Amino acid sequence: MDRKSIIILAAAVGLYFLLTPVVDHFFPPRPVPAALAHTTNSEPAPNNVPASAASSAAPEPAAAARTEPSTPAQILTVSNADLIWHFTSRGGGIQNVDLTRYLAVIRPPGQAAPESNQLAGLNIDAPLPVLAVMGHQLEGDGDFALTRAGDTIRAEKTLANGLRVVKEFEISTNYLFKARLLLTNTTSQTLPVPDRDVVIGTARAIGPLDDPTAIGTFWYNGLKSQNIQDKWFANPTFGCFPGTPRWQYQEGANNVAWAAIHNQFFALAAMPAQPAPQIVIDKIRLPPPDLSGPTNATSAFLTNGYQAALVYPAEVLRPHQSVQTAFLFYAGPKEYNRLAQIGQAMGNNIDLIMDFTGVFGFFSKLLLLSMNGLHAAGLPYGLTIIAITVIIKVVFWPLTNASTKSQKRMQALQPQLKAITDKYKDDPAKKNEKTMEFYKQNKVSPLGSCLPSLLQLPVFIGFYWMLRGAIELRGAHFLWAFDLCQPDTIGRIAGFPINPFPLIMGATQLWQSHMMPPSPGMDPGQQKLMRWVPLLMIGIFYRMSSGLTLYWTVSNLLSILQLKLTKTTGATAPAAAPFPVKKKR
Repeated sequence: MDRKSIIILAAAVGLYFLLTPVVDHFFPPRPVPAALAHTTNSEPAPNNVPASAASSAAPEPAAAARTEPSTPAQILTVSNADLIWHFTSRGGGIQNVDLTRYLAVIRPPGQAAPESNQLAGLNIDAPLPVLAVMGHQLEGDGDFALTRAGDTIRAEKTLANGLRVVKEFEISTNYLFKARLLLTNTTSQTLPVPDRDVVIGTARAIGPLDDPTAIGTFWYNGLKSQNIQDKWFANPTFGCFPGTPRWQYQEGANNVAWAAIHNQFFALAAMPAQPAPQIVIDKIRLPPPDLSGPTNATSAFLTNGYQAALVYPAEVLRPHQSVQTAFLFYAGPKEYNRLAQIGQAMGNNIDLIMDFTGVFGFFSKLLLLSMNGLHAAGLPYGLTIIAITVIIKVVFWPLTNASTKSQKRMQALQPQLKAITDKYKDDPAKKNEKTMEFYKQNKVSPLGSCLPSLLQLPVFIGFYWMLRGAIELRGAHFLWAFDLCQPDTIGRIAGFPINPFPLIMGATQLWQSHMMPPSPGMDPGQQKLMRWVPLLMIGIFYRMSSGLTLYWTVSNLLSILQLKLTKTTGATAPAAAPFPVKKKR
């Protein structure tokens, strides 16, 4: 490989590493408008306009009809072994839910934690509480009376038109709770009730290192689930070019069996007793979670949130008639086994929140169950990843071994293949015919070296998706990695993180590429360049989870061992069938 190629490759790797800080420098996040900064804790900013226009946009009908309460919100806190519910009188719902077994941020050993070591939570900093009702003349001043009787919490108010709005929450176990919305006509006249949106929560990241692409809203129509995320709202042209942004998603035909707002590791799911008519999802702008105190500068910037609500049509209530809507809520970790048990009991496939669908999802599910099974047998999660990698290598050993032998065989046949190319260079059809005859005569296939890699691809992608959101790995230690769901950063130089696993992974992949036989038919210059491509893999994997880079590193080491064993056992190519080669005079 010449100096010019090395310089180009090194420059490409350097640009990849500098891409994020350069973009952040020239295109920093936009600060929160003053008006929006005041509305995120009380009233929602308009959701159907960009953040830059939020301060000047006209208020929504529901917000316009609401008068500002004269008293501060009452907060009622209820807890059990799994959750801490914070009920608010402002909107008469759940302001947020804390998960007692999970911290919002996993910190490296020795790093000082803030004075308030916050718990992971759902619906944090949301404009509206869970089970808020949005609709014209349905909120009044938005202030409800909160009461508690045992495990039941009640929020109640009577509007000026005589409509009584009652919300009851019943605390349960296993991250579950029940909710009931009751609308009663207390008058002796018929009372029209307008169409209304019942808020189920707002999805957002809970920590600065959470994957922002894993935030969104799932909903299930009884046949399949859909995951509405930022890509849908960005509406790119041809999948990659900027398009016209969308700010609201609305779908459903009396078939919304459940809906769930979620982030990388946690979900808040609403399961109505009867399928809801529609779901509406608004993209909103929220300040990021402030986990280091009020002086944190990042609180001046906006992040994306997704507020979901179930839509119910207008109706007319007879005198003293009531209409009730019941829900079962799940607020907890995205644990497949737990969700699968709930889904089986309810018959609603709530485990689809894990997004284990299709071929890749099948392998993700299989690998997750295998990892949890090995961990239950006593292995730490770091060792379970190594054990699964070894098992995968053993299963695919015959294929990869055949691939290596095929590459060596094709390499040995290059002189004869070149002779065919030279002899029939003016007749492509004849050249292809003779080449295929030569392959058949020598019992080789040009696909023999790449087919095993293609067969392993679904397993690798399934492993990637499984490790990306496995709550079991959150906070799991291995060697110097303090969290297998985060990069294994051991320090920083001038602000740049030092992550050993990607560096080791790149070194082992570079070693492996220099051991592999050259690809048949490839130009020598291209072969030399391909040997250095693993350096690009360092950049691609540098900020990925340490669990994934651990898997890839161990896989590289096992591939190197296999290459050495193949070479030691003398797996040489047999003599090729003769083909007349012209001798040079």
